[in-house]
Amino acid sequence: LDASHTTLTYDTLRFGEFEDFPETSEPVWILGKEFNALTEKEEILSDVTSRLWFTYRKNFQPIGGTGPTSDTGWGCMLRCGQMILGEALVCRHLGRDWRWVRGQKQKEEYISILNAFIDKKDSYYSIHQIAQMGVGEGKSIGQWYGPNTVAQVLKKLAMFDSWSRLVVHVAMDNTVVIEEIKRLCMPWLDFGGACAEPEGAGELNGCLEGACALAEEETALWKPLVLLIPLRLGLSDINEAYIETLKQCFMLPQSLGVIGGKPNSAHYFIGYVGEELIYLDPHTTQPAVEPYEDGQVPDETYHCQHPPCRMHICELDPSIAAVGTTRVLSCNRGGLPMFELVDSQPSHMVSVDVLNLTPDFSDSDRLERFFDSEDEEFEILSL
Repeated sequence: LDASHTTLTYDTLRFGEFEDFPETSEPVWILGKEFNALTEKEEILSDVTSRLWFTYRKNFQPIGGTGPTSDTGWGCMLRCGQMILGEALVCRHLGRDWRWVRGQKQKEEYISILNAFIDKKDSYYSIHQIAQMGVGEGKSIGQWYGPNTVAQVLKKLAMFDSWSRLVVHVAMDNTVVIEEIKRLCMPWLDFGGACAEPEGAGELNGCLEGACALAEEETALWKPLVLLIPLRLGLSDINEAYIETLKQCFMLPQSLGVIGGKPNSAHYFIGYVGEELIYLDPHTTQPAVEPYEDGQVPDETYHCQHPPCRMHICELDPSIAAVGTTRVLSCNRGGLPMFELVDSQPSHMVSVDVLNLTPDFSDSDRLERFFDSEDEEFEILSL
């Protein structure tokens, strides 16, 4: 889509219209929730509408002061990354069952979440922050991202969000290492066997004496995890043996969805019905939004108020990236496992320190070659 792409609005589409949604008895799954398409159409649309919908925007502050004022034509994968992280923040601060209602006064937490994505340089997860942080990943401002770049950038930006305290982890080599996740989400633990005092443990939990007490209290201190797992489920087309496994990802209560696609055509997949995937499409250009003086945000354009898009599951690019924390994904029934889940890091894997992409990492050449060659080949599935 070029910069002259028409700006669309949905004023003429009434809430609850579902004329193009299939009349089917098959269950509809959206981010871990099951619906009946015959009897719960309004509930389905309400759930879809409540997801944060980030699209191309125009007339925002120039990125970097002198850069683009619109991301039309290059920002679709960045917007999909925003949608996955936005869903994570909604679940974190409002809960999965929270619903957006048009014209209704919103909770402060919701306003804070939305402000984190407003198209301004000082918003935590704005297009400005993502684009400029991507320069360190070898992507110039205005260049199309692959999902690996988005994943690495979101990982870095989340570190500055002290309110949400999210841990974003990118699991490489089709392998999720439980020990790595524990180190990230419970950094006060000494995994060599010693027992350490978590910083601020006394304030967080009066009865907690130290990390040895975490058997009962660890959930109070566990940092919320967003796990991104780049995968490839076939060569030129998706291997049908993975289809049932992929569907099960949308059935998990931890699901944040899937992002992926080919250059210039990324989508945010949030569920499925039958053999069709349900997704939100960022390829609509809307004017940039300016918050009111009191901090409130005119938010109607951040919610997709029309029936969701669908595509046949076999049309999905075979390269995806998954986000999850349970063994269900790896050891599922009725399909090939999509990735390996191990307790500790295999000897053949690159060290986690290298994958942190710090400025002085030792294997920069290998990582640069990996991301250059693989970046456009992956989609991200989030749980």
